[in-house]
Amino acid sequence: MINSKQIQCPQMILVVDDQELNRDLLGDILEEKYELLYAENGKEALEQMREHADKLSLVLLDLMMPVMSGMKVLETVREDEELRRIPIIVLTADRNAELKALQLGALDFITKPFDVREVILARVDRMIELSEGRQLISAAEHDQLTMLYTRNFFREYANRLHQYHPEMQLDAIVLNIEQFHSINALNGREFGDEVLRFIGKEIRSFLEETQGIACRTDADQFNIYCVSDGNYQAILDRFQTKVNMFSYTVSVRLRMGVRPWRKNVEPLLLFDQARAACNMIRGDYQNPLMIYDEDVQMREMLNRRLLNDLQMAVDKKQFHVYYQPKYDVRVSPPRLCSAEALVRWQHPNLGLISPGDFIPLFEGNGMISLVDSYVWDEAAGQIARWKEKYNFSLPISVNLSRADIFSLELEEKLIGLIKSNGLSFRDLKLEVTESAYTDNAHRLLEVVARLRELGFEIEMDDFGAGYSTLNMLSEMPIDVLKMDMKFVRNIEKSETDFRLVELILDIAKYLNLSVVAEGVETAGQLELLQNAGCDLVQGYYFSCPLPAEEFEKLIQHEVKIKRG
Repeated sequence: MINSKQIQCPQMILVVDDQELNRDLLGDILEEKYELLYAENGKEALEQMREHADKLSLVLLDLMMPVMSGMKVLETVREDEELRRIPIIVLTADRNAELKALQLGALDFITKPFDVREVILARVDRMIELSEGRQLISAAEHDQLTMLYTRNFFREYANRLHQYHPEMQLDAIVLNIEQFHSINALNGREFGDEVLRFIGKEIRSFLEETQGIACRTDADQFNIYCVSDGNYQAILDRFQTKVNMFSYTVSVRLRMGVRPWRKNVEPLLLFDQARAACNMIRGDYQNPLMIYDEDVQMREMLNRRLLNDLQMAVDKKQFHVYYQPKYDVRVSPPRLCSAEALVRWQHPNLGLISPGDFIPLFEGNGMISLVDSYVWDEAAGQIARWKEKYNFSLPISVNLSRADIFSLELEEKLIGLIKSNGLSFRDLKLEVTESAYTDNAHRLLEVVARLRELGFEIEMDDFGAGYSTLNMLSEMPIDVLKMDMKFVRNIEKSETDFRLVELILDIAKYLNLSVVAEGVETAGQLELLQNAGCDLVQGYYFSCPLPAEEFEKLIQHEVKIKRG
């Protein structure tokens, strides 16, 4: 077996001395084992060090030289983060200069006239060995992108602080970047790395002002274990303000979970709780800070219960599918043309649970596919029953989550539903969110294109709620654009909001897409949307989401109108 030493390149040493005889003597001692560079003064030495900073293993530095002295080199190196890692042994006959050289960062000294050949070689060998050992430890200790501790070293140091300094009241802070995957997808990984590097720098700056340590635990998550004054909002505001200054063109939003110090509570538990708090506010741009307390603890316990009960809920059909109608407003009076399937959870002990309480939880844990598949089954069966009962075909929209897009069984499952229920592909509309595009645009485009070729109609849900781009619209093979309700909410009062709605409708018309306006609640909103050329409307103005037996009344009404 070939080991690393057998393929290792010779280490490089820079010999700096203004006397040619001294350079020759040292070269004669070292040249058989090391690759050597030479410099005659401090100025040349710095030039060589900067040119070969990533290769130099050691510098042998004379102190008394013309042009620039060795002392000046040491002062310069001490202020240079890149050069500071290179070990330096000073060469001097002045005993009084040794202490100052060591204070400036020199690690050892060799006296002039030079010692016995073997002594010099042994000193050089030992210094390189020690230095490379320290560098290996440092490389394992620090995340190379942010220069914060790695997760394992952070955990060890945090435990030691807790064990040996119990008097230090250290808070656990978890800082996370919202939608970091979208930032990477839309702006490139290099930009994302710059964001991480910048935040790492700001965290290091923050820790210089207080006692503590920090690490990067995941791609976009940071742990900070520090003494604080309890003003956590000020800490978050500090980081957010700095990030805002870093990029004026790209919105980078932070969220923060905190578990304040508790006597005798180990760091691991503190950070588990701080992370739980941080995860609970994912996507909540209005409230980006959560401090772990009894209420949060109860919410965390509820989340754990919901996760544990999910499979049972599917098996025992505790999920109930509700339907919210969509009306074609291009005709008068508006006509029922389709519906969206929405899910509620009737828990045997907790009662009716809103989707806002479990959908984000299951999405974050990758378990949402179980719920989606359940809704698809129920919706497909309901379409078939209404078709048979009323001879009325009502297409229903169902959600495709990000997790569904990556499932290898997706197409087979959907085709099976269509065939087993005697439906056409147009009967089941598929809604995708724009965030799925930013996660993996290539995969989404590929999957959606195949589903559309089969005959499924594709709707983009919540358009405008996140990172929408015109490029995305031009690439995505979709049929319908669902305009997020925030655009509709204020169109009666805000000219700007109404102009945005008109712009979206113009873009959709140019791309030959139908538009569904969500969240329509008033006659005024409906009239404005009709006049602007909107195709379909969904919202409480017409109906809230209804269970199947109540929704049937709407179908009965439409059938009655058709029959005249």
